[in-house]
Amino acid sequence: MSQSDGEGEDVLAVLDDEYATEILVETYTEPRSACRLAELCDASRSTVYRRIERLQTHDLLETRQQLDPDGLEVSIDHTEEDAASRFTGLYEEFTGES
Repeated sequence: MSQSDGEGEDVLAVLDDEYATEILVETYTEPRSACRLAELCDASRSTVYRRIERLQTHDLLETRQQLDPDGLEVSIDHTEEDAASRFTGLYEEFTGES
């Protein structure tokens, strides 16, 4: 058996997997997040991620990352305080001394 035959058998093994084929069906017309695929395939996210990795290995699926336009909101509070005062405050917080 040549190496290319082995690769063909690997691809067939991937396509024989129920979750892998369902991922291909669900992503055929539109991209889906791994979380959404887990819901649609009734599988855990770790299962979906493993199948995605196997599909990518055989160039059967492409992935891309996209930030959710309604997604992330971050706020940062900054106080002007010297390092010694911050350390004292942390120490008092941990020890319960105020």
